[in-house]
Amino acid sequence: MPRPIKWRRVQFVPEDTYFIPLNKRKCELEEIVLKIEELEAMRLKDIEKLNQEQCAEKMMVSRQTFQNIIDEARRKVAQALTEGKAIKIEGGNYTINICALKCLECGNVFEVNYENKERKCPKCGSMEVICVKKENFCKKKCSRINIE
Repeated sequence: MPRPIKWRRVQFVPEDTYFIPLNKRKCELEEIVLKIEELEAMRLKDIEKLNQEQCAEKMMVSRQTFQNIIDEARRKVAQALTEGKAIKIEGGNYTINICALKCLECGNVFEVNYENKERKCPKCGSMEVICVKKENFCKKKCSRINIE
């Protein structure tokens, strides 16, 4: 039995998620699906110019896993560009590190980075907050997305 896939941390989710070659209709195209974590790997390495170890650390994966992710991402992009295929960005196993919390004192709903140790309502300052999704204190499972 294979090990479960480890969540990959991403800091960027694109607004534009579909790219097609000019002069081709969407109905005529084959699609290449680029996972969110694959796009994040290319962003960290190719745009932010981080080394492999820094990229892996930011994504919370091993260096080998990072290399596998970026190799697959680059293969997909190269295939789409050379074969005139559309690129659809969606899915994967990733977390955006954001939790929606609700204050039990004033009812305010707000978002925080789940690595933030201080979980205090920005409206009233109360520490009595619960995770909106789990109705419990948030433990990294909020905002994890698993779409394959």
